[in-house]
Amino acid sequence: MHDLGGRIEQSSLKDKVLAILRKNLITGDLVEGELYSAAAIASELGVSTSPVREALLTLVDQGVMEAVRNRGYRVLPLGESDRQEIYQMRSLLEIPSMVSLAGHPAVLAREAEFRAKADDIVEAVAAGDMVAYLEADLAFHLDLLRILGNERLTATVKSLRDQTRQLKLAAQLGSAELTRTARSHLLLLDAMVAGDAEGLQHLMVDHLEHIRTDWGSATTDAPSTQAAS
Repeated sequence: MHDLGGRIEQSSLKDKVLAILRKNLITGDLVEGELYSAAAIASELGVSTSPVREALLTLVDQGVMEAVRNRGYRVLPLGESDRQEIYQMRSLLEIPSMVSLAGHPAVLAREAEFRAKADDIVEAVAAGDMVAYLEADLAFHLDLLRILGNERLTATVKSLRDQTRQLKLAAQLGSAELTRTARSHLLLLDAMVAGDAEGLQHLMVDHLEHIRTDWGSATTDAPSTQAAS
């Protein structure tokens, strides 16, 4: 089995296993169409099968994987039409939401906190740590969205981000392009602090388009078998 990113402590719960599985789904290290057993994943991560099985069943409930009786869990294919739908939904939700944070008092009050989060993204890329990069990127965006006080919005965006496949991301570690993407989070924050809604919108459009075109799959469209989540 592909290296999923290191062992975790026995005391870790389902959420930590789920986070590791989601990151490997995003990067394509858990391969579409392939079967994985809870026991094999548990052995690699150094935990019992119970939290792994719970995490896998969560992914089944979200329509990302399917349980195959007596065989394991299969990663469901994500066709090009699925990717386009995810991109469109993220654009509709994330761009206006982030733009609404331009000059927001909570952003101004917590500028140092968000600047530290943006720095974490840049540092993770510089260190070639893909797991840390994905964690820092998620924390930056979701913590900003939480300022708006709409938990359904935040949960929906998180779900869409979990479904996003960035299959070329691992190969881009250390590249100038990924470094530029990482640094763009600082530009996003600068625009928010400056109250530059127009500039923020342009940055967000570029940010999402960059993820879709540069890190996404280059495969041709195929019929989707993904269940609704």
